Amino acid sequence: MKKKLFPIGRPSVLRHTNALSILALLREAGTCSRADLVRASGLSAPTVTNIVKDLLAANLVEPLGEGESSGGRPPDMIRFKATRGCVLAVQLTSDDIQFLLADLDGNELGKLTLSLAGKKTTPEAVCGYIGTGLKTLLLKQGMTRDQLLVLVAGVPAITNVEDGVVLAITTLQSWRSVNLRTMLGKIVDCMIVVENDINLAALGERYRGTSRNETDLTYISIGKNVGAGIVLNGKIHHGAQWSAGEIGYLRLPNTSRKQLTIFEFGELESVLTSSGILENWREQTGKSRSSISSALQVLDLAMAGDAIAEKIVQYRASIVADIVLNLSLILNPALILLGGVVGSHPALLREVQHQLEGSEFGVTRVRAGTLGEVAVLWGAIMFALEFVPEVLLPPALQ
Repeated sequence: MKKKLFPIGRPSVLRHTNALSILALLREAGTCSRADLVRASGLSAPTVTNIVKDLLAANLVEPLGEGESSGGRPPDMIRFKATRGCVLAVQLTSDDIQFLLADLDGNELGKLTLSLAGKKTTPEAVCGYIGTGLKTLLLKQGMTRDQLLVLVAGVPAITNVEDGVVLAITTLQSWRSVNLRTMLGKIVDCMIVVENDINLAALGERYRGTSRNETDLTYISIGKNVGAGIVLNGKIHHGAQWSAGEIGYLRLPNTSRKQLTIFEFGELESVLTSSGILENWREQTGKSRSSISSALQVLDLAMAGDAIAEKIVQYRASIVADIVLNLSLILNPALILLGGVVGSHPALLREVQHQLEGSEFGVTRVRAGTLGEVAVLWGAIMFALEFVPEVLLPPALQ
């Protein structure tokens, strides 16, 4: 357990700050004693004892009995009560809605996927499906809605996180300036956060993937869509208009100079995405190799040495290498991860790394993301857990 420094202020503010900090330390440590908390926090023993007493009364901490003695009286061990509630991650795509329910230690409780095939995809309809999925998951766990503390929804769109507004989702019905947080608030009474899905994927990789503990990284997702999640100093970077990371709209050599519009796909998305690769393959091969029906197959052929597939991948890799180099020069992150079905494929990653060889500066480490399709969900869970101490802290302690 690392020692933490705490701010000084008015007594009421200080009590609240101390209680939040002790609760955070308990969640971080797992099992510990009051003496452990005193050493880690730097607070006095009476202060820690009073805070722990209040947390026990609020059912946020559970006693475990006596621990091992180092020669004196055995310490009373305690731990954060992870079963006190739960958090929910929701990922919305053009094809389905995915759910991940976790306890307050981030342990998975249940998963669910609801297909959107043949269904209405208006905001009202989607919120109804989310309510149904939530009810199903909670019922399976024997939990109630009042035990849900935080819901984080990841959406494939520019999102005003402050207001909980989704600006536009082109692939779904009537998704223009939708206040999703307000709509979800009619279904559940808990903290609700609405965030861009690629931003959450970047957090997922940071907390549970290859980039653990990296404070500055960029996650580039290439699959059905193209986007980037930027993490600076451990926090998501949104930009002044919430559009940081919308690299699908980048203007690069040999791309269109048309004005950008939020209601249309970016120029690069028609080239780099799965559909763009498959369309290019069909243009190059005609009907002679019609058995190929996915971009993944084209990428696999490139790995196997197919000349046409290699040429297709090399062109995409040159664009991605330019993006990587530009982002490296502007942001200089410690790590750039390539994710998504296309982005994380060894054929593309290998070629991108090859094209970046020889640059004397500016290029950071480039690796493939490891979480795959669950990166967004786990990013949402880890993001939700950051809010848990403030949500849990009872008013009596403030």
